[in-house]
Amino acid sequence: MLDIGRLVVYEDNHIIVINKPAGVLVQGDETGDVPLSELVKNYLKEKYQKPGNVFTGVVHRLDRPVSGIVLLAKTSKALSRMNEQFRSNTIHKTYLAVTSKPPISKEAHLIHWLVKDEKRNVTQAFSKEVPKSLRAELSYQFMSQEQEFSLVQVKPVTGRPHQIRVQLATQKSPIVGDVKYGAPQLLPDKSICLHAFRLNFVHPVRQEKVVVSALPPSTFPWNLFQQKINLLVSQ
Repeated sequence: MLDIGRLVVYEDNHIIVINKPAGVLVQGDETGDVPLSELVKNYLKEKYQKPGNVFTGVVHRLDRPVSGIVLLAKTSKALSRMNEQFRSNTIHKTYLAVTSKPPISKEAHLIHWLVKDEKRNVTQAFSKEVPKSLRAELSYQFMSQEQEFSLVQVKPVTGRPHQIRVQLATQKSPIVGDVKYGAPQLLPDKSICLHAFRLNFVHPVRQEKVVVSALPPSTFPWNLFQQKINLLVSQ
């Protein structure tokens, strides 16, 4: 069982931010595996010795093989206000990815229209709007190269299913371990090298700006970029 206390990045009376390990579900699904939302609920119940139900509202999700920052609301008011920030794209998200090849351009602003095949759980990117497609927008910047691996910083504007994964794949730069989108092989733990690194948002109650960051795993190939990532944390 995960030690949630070790994964807490930020907590107050209204919200809690967790550095989710790859492989953990954010919300329950058909697998029946215990999701992060339940683990956090149990953590809060035990920490504060609450006898009744504990509220933990999922504000946003990360794909199961993705690691990094997940924000959960501790009150319904906080959940409603944070949901609105995500809906209006006023939250600024920064991801880090390690790719198996450098992207075609060192930096770019990408706009695609995405269609997800729910049965196969795969998203396809189109350069023009097609039926049932959703507009997806992000910016990326190549940061560093070690051996054959590249560190890429990604700032999504929208939050579509598999968005970063498929949009980087369009740049011939699949994320390490992401065989679904062109990576040559799986990683041993079936994770992919995509990490939700930083979140900038307005606090749902205090209305102050909040910036939270969380380090990616220290495993290979993330460890090749440890020095560069440490510099990004301080920026």
